[in-house]
Amino acid sequence: MIVDPWRPGRATSLTDRRAERDALDRLIAAVRAGESRALVLRGDPGVGKTVLLDYLAGQASGAGCRVGLVAGVQSEMELAFAGLHQLCAPMLSHAERLPAPQRDALRTAFGISTGPPPDRFFVGLAVLSLLSEVAGDRPLVCLIDDEQWLDQASAQALGFVARRVAADPVGLVFAARDSGAELVGLPELEVTGLADSDARALLDSALAGPLDARVRDLIVAETRGNPLALLELPRGLSPAELAGGFGLPGAAPLTGRIQDSFADQLGALPAETRRLLQLAAADPSGDRALVWRAAGRLGIRFHVAAPAVEAGLVEFGARVRFRHPLARSAAYRSAPFTARQQLHAALAEVTDPIADPDRRAWHRAQAAAGPDEQVAAELERSAGRAQARGGLAAAAAFLERSVALTADPVRHAERALAAAMASLQAGAFGKALDLLATAEAGPLDEFQRARADLLRGHVAFASGLGSDAPPMLLKAAKRLEPFDLELAREAYLAAWAAAVDVGRPGGGDVLVDVCRAIRALPPPPSAPRELDLLLDGLALLGTEGRGAAAPTLRQAAEALADIPVGDVLRWGWAIAPTGSILVWDFEGMLAIAERQVRLVRSAGALAQLPIHLAALGIARVWTGDFAGAESALAESDSVAVATGSRLAPFKWLRLRALQGREAEATALIAAVAERAAPGEQGQAATIGQWAAAVLYNGLAGYQKAVSAARRAASEARYPWTMWALPELVEAAARTGDAELARDALERLAEATRPCGTDFALGIEARCRALLSEGASADDLYREAVGRLSRTRLRPELARAHLLYGEWLRRAARRMDAREQLRTAHGMLAAIGMEAFADRARRELIATGGKVRKRSVETRDQLTPQEEQIAQLARDGRTNMEIGAQLFLSARTVEWHLHKIFTKLGIGSRQQLHLALAQRGEDGRPA
Repeated sequence: MIVDPWRPGRATSLTDRRAERDALDRLIAAVRAGESRALVLRGDPGVGKTVLLDYLAGQASGAGCRVGLVAGVQSEMELAFAGLHQLCAPMLSHAERLPAPQRDALRTAFGISTGPPPDRFFVGLAVLSLLSEVAGDRPLVCLIDDEQWLDQASAQALGFVARRVAADPVGLVFAARDSGAELVGLPELEVTGLADSDARALLDSALAGPLDARVRDLIVAETRGNPLALLELPRGLSPAELAGGFGLPGAAPLTGRIQDSFADQLGALPAETRRLLQLAAADPSGDRALVWRAAGRLGIRFHVAAPAVEAGLVEFGARVRFRHPLARSAAYRSAPFTARQQLHAALAEVTDPIADPDRRAWHRAQAAAGPDEQVAAELERSAGRAQARGGLAAAAAFLERSVALTADPVRHAERALAAAMASLQAGAFGKALDLLATAEAGPLDEFQRARADLLRGHVAFASGLGSDAPPMLLKAAKRLEPFDLELAREAYLAAWAAAVDVGRPGGGDVLVDVCRAIRALPPPPSAPRELDLLLDGLALLGTEGRGAAAPTLRQAAEALADIPVGDVLRWGWAIAPTGSILVWDFEGMLAIAERQVRLVRSAGALAQLPIHLAALGIARVWTGDFAGAESALAESDSVAVATGSRLAPFKWLRLRALQGREAEATALIAAVAERAAPGEQGQAATIGQWAAAVLYNGLAGYQKAVSAARRAASEARYPWTMWALPELVEAAARTGDAELARDALERLAEATRPCGTDFALGIEARCRALLSEGASADDLYREAVGRLSRTRLRPELARAHLLYGEWLRRAARRMDAREQLRTAHGMLAAIGMEAFADRARRELIATGGKVRKRSVETRDQLTPQEEQIAQLARDGRTNMEIGAQLFLSARTVEWHLHKIFTKLGIGSRQQLHLALAQRGEDGRPA
């Protein structure tokens, strides 16, 4: 048995932990071979996670790896990026090689330089790049102990890195009591108690004399083989108490029993020694000089440390280190509340207010006997510094403590409101609501109460309580009008977006209420801005219909093309390219989507990026650029996973429906239907039914298409319903329901005619041709083809050729039909619209035409991510630039490029232009 004399209880042997050590040895071997690995060691306190990390550190160092260390400390959880700084500080010389935005984000997060608050996931990307750079010199193994006590910003960043590292010689191993949200999806190794034989041997090694076998077995059973418990629980018990088992602790939770054992050992120390340990436990930094300066303030002498060191409870080396975190916790809790205040006061007095103002503020807060405006204001300033570094959770914690120390009722309520907002931004929705209740219990003025309502509505929307959000946001917007009309308009936009998302909860129509309230707003004091135009257009759409709304929406669409980045970040998420979509302005829709992705990406606003990438992917679907759409949508999903964003799956629906992948599309449609509550017909349900109509029109399942399209088009006030109308016209015409088709056509014309674009009028002409005969139908089909050929909407143009060809065949014009159907089939097959292409193929064969089958070699298909990397590399982006865009390290990009070159049969970037040009539009060999 090998027992670390400094860490009794964190023991190993030549035989125990064999499986765990083998797993760690394999991890080191993989990292040395140039691969990346992530692992979570999960287990109870004292079970041996840290000794396994120590083993890994020794093995990694011996194998020539660089080792990075982080230890979470419970009382540092409120200090933003404290854990990350432990890991990265020794590596910062490599930061000069990072792209400037990433380097600046890292330096701002660590307080080395000032700048705008970095997005916390952009900091994660910077850490990913930094670790990749460091690992370029030699393999890197990062060990993170007590992950459950890391500050939230560090935990999120390290979890982000662990999920994104792919082809770098980097290993990340976390030791945690439980796997939190930051570590979800990472491989786990559960560390359990020792086997009975090893547990008995360890227990015997810690006892001075023999022990009755039955008592020994009882201790082993009750501790469940936990090494720390085996060593600590028997301490302080006399031989007589151990002999009969009567002195053993009762059936309390094991962690509490271990902590009680440490408390008993502390109780045996001299009073002055206990006070020194209480002081050391009150400062988690481990700064020995700081502890001794504070001890001097309290009159504690140096020599009193000796009994604690001799007992093995603490070490005063280069840093102050307790035997186990539970020993630190026991020492801190052993001090009465008033004594703790004195300890923190002493620590605050000796903490440098310039070098470490936030830690000083925290100690002062802990020392405060009651409300203290000076300390509360200091905490407020600390919150501002934390927010400037991107530490939202830390800012919320500082503000919450500031609230507790504020006596003035007005300031108390205002600070509670600020703390609630910070908690919302940090994703702590429950805490935000608690702080809101605190604020609302105080003397808020009407403006503050309106802001509280707005905050409550945002919490409801962000936390998934969708049906509650629209009325809350509507109420807030109305209350804000007398105080801040601009903020009120933004609140109305959020209410509109929430109402569209949920539809009609409980049979009500909150969207109409929102639109009426917007129309009742006073006119802006000067020329209408982009937001004013958009709101006015949306309100007209919801109350007067598309014809009345079209002119205003056209103005809004033009204005939204150039909104400042601040507006994009503040309210752009709620509309994306909505204005252009509603007026059938495809070019504007695509341009706005591309611009907003660039702006949001450049700003590092990664929490919003998935929304804008989804809009870009959907816009690309309309062009028939399915590979580009796959790339944008896959990146949207990837960023959403990395940032923990929750996006509905409906962004994939139209792509999968047009591709004709029935199993995949119907599964997605079902998932979207489950998201919508019973009786609700909001955005998700509408888009799901629209996609089903597209799918079944492609598969020639016209009755199913009619059913889906009718449901999707049932509510004219919702933006997406007009897209279902062309599907309903086509399906109804094919099933012989001319009346239904004509009704849908007239509703469609109300939306298309006021817009006047080739897109709108081409779709209308195509639909009107379905209900016409003879020369009139021929002219309308030709008009549809002509208008749509002047747009970039290749799928819609291909469908016009298909419908024209089908009509020509039925009119016995076989040669003309063959020309249209051959064009349709070629376009549809090249785009990747498999079901529609098959429909064209069957029609073409019916005319006597021949169809050349496409040969597809699946072995060299590129994945969506590989397709995106190939396109970016073709366009001249460097590996580092590609990695920054796709949240990958440069080395991982290089690894993907090698795979891409192999699949394409090329050897360099210079050959990508030709290789990609020779491939089909759907990303496969032609």
